[in-house]
Amino acid sequence: MRLSHEQLLNYELPEVRQRYTARDTMLYALSVGLGQDPLDRHDLAYVGSQHDPLALPWMAVVLGYPGFWLKAPEIGADTVRLLHGEQGMELFHPIPPAGELVGKTRVVEVVDKGEKGLLLYSEKTLTEADSGRLIARTSSTHVLRGDGGLPGAGTQARPVHAMPACAPHWRVLLNTRPEQALIYRLNGDYNPLHSDPEVARAAGFPRPILHGMCTFGMVAHAVSRQLLPEAGGALRSLSLRFSGPVFPGETLKVEVWRDGSFRARVVERETVVIDNGLMRVR
Repeated sequence: MRLSHEQLLNYELPEVRQRYTARDTMLYALSVGLGQDPLDRHDLAYVGSQHDPLALPWMAVVLGYPGFWLKAPEIGADTVRLLHGEQGMELFHPIPPAGELVGKTRVVEVVDKGEKGLLLYSEKTLTEADSGRLIARTSSTHVLRGDGGLPGAGTQARPVHAMPACAPHWRVLLNTRPEQALIYRLNGDYNPLHSDPEVARAAGFPRPILHGMCTFGMVAHAVSRQLLPEAGGALRSLSLRFSGPVFPGETLKVEVWRDGSFRARVVERETVVIDNGLMRVR
């Protein structure tokens, strides 16, 4: 990394104004796995209504997206070895099925882990373009494995949610599709790690991996279908840690606890890929 700690904290990302339609809302829902059962009326509310579909709360992560900004030449990060470590969001108002929103992203903290790399914490606010009303706030942690050793950065990572010791109350199986990464990238994330076999091999993977944000949306929807009816409420916040890659076509087993805790593992490899998850309901 060529930027100093202070420069990273003050790095100015341009504001992103995004006008989107009901078609974009339905595309996002399809890209995170909804619609696989054409008789599921719950999912059809997000993908089957031509003019006024419901918008998934997790769509906040792709709206107002600033692009793959960490590859900017002035930052100089090793993007081949970059990983998405954690993701969170808070929802203040339901996302309209169509409209214009403004995304403003900023770096909020940098933590140096030495040989393990750098943890970069960023935050995005999503507001309505006409009224300025805050719709959602998202938070991301990126692990820059090749950029450790930044003078001035902190050394203590933020704590994560501790998982319950008891058995989960629900278990849900999710099927990812072989072409799912190629569909999900149409939301605006064209990182070649998810589409180019050569780039994936250079990053240490045998083939392209699914976007972490796609896994985020799939797992979040599965958890919400258990928790929200149980609590009789609406989503307030969500956070999780990515602990392993998912390859398109694999099966996910999502484990959910009544206190909102959750995790997910790949069935074929018995590997935990989402951990320390917590969903809060208002």
